[in-house]
Amino acid sequence: MKVREVMTKDPDCCTPESSLSEVARMMVRRDCGQIPVVENRTSMRPVGVVTDRDIIVRTVAEGKNPLEMTARQVMTSPAVTVTPDTKLEDCCQTLEKNQVRRVPVIDEQGSCCGMVSQADIAQHAPGKMTAEVVRTVSQQV
Repeated sequence: MKVREVMTKDPDCCTPESSLSEVARMMVRRDCGQIPVVENRTSMRPVGVVTDRDIIVRTVAEGKNPLEMTARQVMTSPAVTVTPDTKLEDCCQTLEKNQVRRVPVIDEQGSCCGMVSQADIAQHAPGKMTAEVVRTVSQQV
């Protein structure tokens, strides 16, 4: 099985200059916890990601006002990515190695064309593979 078979296609993406309120609205609209940050809307090349946790830990927990901040100020960079042709087991290893729950998918030009999450894996991969990803990603470092 390949990433293209399980990924969410055409995810909402933001730019480094996007406001965090815009990013949060994207999360609500897409019912997701991570938005890829792309260098610009033309290239769509991921330069990082913003998670719901990034917003909380890097703003609210530090006493900053997220309504006055941009994606650049809280994003995790660089973005860990996979391609549509990546084998699902290799994608799982990427999640495990980087201890992340989601990864942007990039096409041949390096443009963001999808997302793969633990939930996508849980819905499509064998139970043993899913259990291993959840166990490894959840380990404390």
